[in-house]
Amino acid sequence: MSDTSNEPSLRTLRSSDGISLSGSVRVPGDKSISHRALLFGSIAEGLTTIEGILPSEDPISTADCLRSMGVSISPIVKGQVVSIRGVGLDGLKEPEEVLNCGNSGTTMRLILGLLVGRKGRHFVLTGDASLRRRPMQRVGQPLKLMGASVEGRSNGNFAPLAVSGKKLRGAVIGTPVASAQVKSALLLAALTAEGSTTVIEPAHSRDHSERMLKAFGANLEIVGEIGRQIRVCPGAILTGQKIIIPGDISSAAFWLIAGALVPGSEITIKNVGLNPTRTGILEVMQKMEAHIEIINLRDIAGEPVGDINVKYTGILKAFKINEEMMPRLVDEIPILSVAALFCNGETQITGASELRVKETDRLAVMTRQLKAMGADIQEYPDGLTIKGPQSIKGCALNSETDHRVAMSLAIASMLAKGTSTLQGGEAASISYPEFWEDLEKLQTRTNS
Repeated sequence: MSDTSNEPSLRTLRSSDGISLSGSVRVPGDKSISHRALLFGSIAEGLTTIEGILPSEDPISTADCLRSMGVSISPIVKGQVVSIRGVGLDGLKEPEEVLNCGNSGTTMRLILGLLVGRKGRHFVLTGDASLRRRPMQRVGQPLKLMGASVEGRSNGNFAPLAVSGKKLRGAVIGTPVASAQVKSALLLAALTAEGSTTVIEPAHSRDHSERMLKAFGANLEIVGEIGRQIRVCPGAILTGQKIIIPGDISSAAFWLIAGALVPGSEITIKNVGLNPTRTGILEVMQKMEAHIEIINLRDIAGEPVGDINVKYTGILKAFKINEEMMPRLVDEIPILSVAALFCNGETQITGASELRVKETDRLAVMTRQLKAMGADIQEYPDGLTIKGPQSIKGCALNSETDHRVAMSLAIASMLAKGTSTLQGGEAASISYPEFWEDLEKLQTRTNS
């Protein structure tokens, strides 16, 4: 039902009995690439155009912050090309107001890296109640090794954050976790530092920043044999580019799991980004022995892209996910925890402590919500153990304001017996504004 107040809406979700999912769908543009295209285009010289940008709340927050610092960015509207008039590496102005990052951790963490080297300029960043509870020291602390000044609540760990721009010095910095956000903030800071900067990450996290910075003209290379080392030498001029953004595989994951588990289903997800740092979900589904096929594989603007076909598989095999795999599928753990309920055997998810500092504590929230449906789940500090197959029942559910939780619970409700209600389903708009419309469009009544 619709809701015109500030209270979360309540949505009724029914079992898939007598209904399959069939047809094709295009998921929204990749959220990670959308953020980076806006940021890099803003500090480049000349015109950058972005086709296929995700027109949702998080990238809009990034664009609004950049506009506050003097960047000309056309409106972000579905189906329209976004144009950016870049201001160059040193052209960002000191804003007249506080920069509001909304609910977007990516916005806040990457913009920190962008701002700390703006000598003599001052910035304050804040966000909504959820974002103000998310840890920022994981970015602020390594930036301080380059001479950055970042202050905030709890010794700089929580927003609002105050940044005093400084002249930065290059450094060799090892990140304790494989985090694309931490790495990207450091790479952005390195663009204006004195001397080269090398970022060493313990595992291969998403490399959209490296790919796109090189395309814009940054002097960046991957070096070394111990760990993964990314070196940036300052001084290169970034030049505006034409960016085409593929569909987000993290959004496609909901249809991949639903297609494999809802009886009689067959779905083709078109134009999905298949960057190898993001395709852990496909590796896991192959281990589950799901019927998936990649077709029409091609390369667009340096990123591999293809269509994915998934068919109903029935009982799938249990799987194991460890710390080494986690950077390639960290956002897919909520929907994979739903899938594990219907797999034959014991699924073990470890190395997932990063999920506790997302929009919510996703390990706790998914455990809490799926247990309400009757699921048997063991929760640990860094993961989950789930034995299957299990049977779950419809009940009163709550997204707890998390977009990936909302969509995961929608798929869980289709696989449950009886009817569920979901509070806060509108959270899906953070990354997938048309999720509920696409879910309805794909539903086909069967003869049973």
